[in-house]
Amino acid sequence: MVSRRHILLGTAGVAAAAVGGAVLLRGYSSPVTAATEGKFEITKTPEEWREVLTPQQYAVLREHDTEARWTSPLNNEKREGTFVCAGCELPLFKSETKFESGTGWPSFYAPIDGNVGVQQDFSWGMSRDEVHCRRCGGHLGHVFNDGPKPTGLRYCINGLSLKFVPA
Repeated sequence: MVSRRHILLGTAGVAAAAVGGAVLLRGYSSPVTAATEGKFEITKTPEEWREVLTPQQYAVLREHDTEARWTSPLNNEKREGTFVCAGCELPLFKSETKFESGTGWPSFYAPIDGNVGVQQDFSWGMSRDEVHCRRCGGHLGHVFNDGPKPTGLRYCINGLSLKFVPA
C-alpha cells in the first residue's frame, strides 16, 4: 500500500532530479552582469513604460511574458543590420549572428559583448537562463546550450523585445 507520504516524497524526488538534470545540462557558466544584479541605467515606472511600449511589448519586456511561436516578423528578417532593445534601443545582436533554429522565435548564437545580462529562471519547474537587456532590464528570452558553432549557444529571443535597424 502506498501512503500519502511516499507519494509526496516520490514527487519531490522527481522534481529535484528534473531541476538537477536541467542545471547539469546547461554546460556553461552564466556571466554576472548589472542585469543579473538588478542595477539598470534606465529605470521607469510601469506607467512610463506603458507610454513607450505597446501592450504586447510591455507584457514581454516588463512582465516576462512570451510571444506566440512563429508570430514575429523578425523571424524572416535576413538583411544586414542590428537588433536593438525595443525598450531602450541598446544594440543587442548583430544580424550575422542570427540563425534559423526552427523554434519559432528569432535566434542568435551570440549577443553584442556586454549588452545582455543572464540570470537563472526557475519558472515552469526547471532551471533556465533568462536573458535581459543590461541597460533597462527588459526581458528578452532565454539562452540554451544547443546552438551552432562557434559558441554552441542559442539565444532564443522574443521578437517583441527587439527592433531591427538596417545597416
